[in-house]
Amino acid sequence: MKEGMLMYQPYLFLLLLLAIGFAAKNQSLIISVIVLLVLKVAGLDAKIFSTLQSKGINWGVTIITIAVLVPIATGQIGFKDLYESLKSPYAWIALASGIIVALLAKNGITLLASDPQITTALVLGTILAVSLFKGVAVGPLIGAGIAWMAMKIVEWVTNSF
Repeated sequence: MKEGMLMYQPYLFLLLLLAIGFAAKNQSLIISVIVLLVLKVAGLDAKIFSTLQSKGINWGVTIITIAVLVPIATGQIGFKDLYESLKSPYAWIALASGIIVALLAKNGITLLASDPQITTALVLGTILAVSLFKGVAVGPLIGAGIAWMAMKIVEWVTNSF
């Protein structure tokens, strides 16, 4: 690719993602791409992008956690509801799932830190799931955790036989 084209590659990629967002009617993807394009065009990318990249996932998880805790804060869910829910086998499945997902995400962060190239494939997978299947973009950490687990299984099988 010519050097001049490399300069425009991020814009072209973001515009492609914006088109995908509109085609899939995915508001989260549309807003995200527009925010990034505005920051880039305004010349704020050098200052803001590294912070967004390093802290954005934590901020997003915090916002999601706040949203999940709102029913507790409003009194819609209380200790009685917690006690009653634990009588259900589905609640125990949800509890175990929450633990497994948190552990997978922890290992996903480790994988992303040790092998940043994995991020590209995970981002593409997340974009495809969000745009084509109406998925929710919380996937990179869980995706990395699942990838980590799959890699460990492959390593174990390879080393065992």
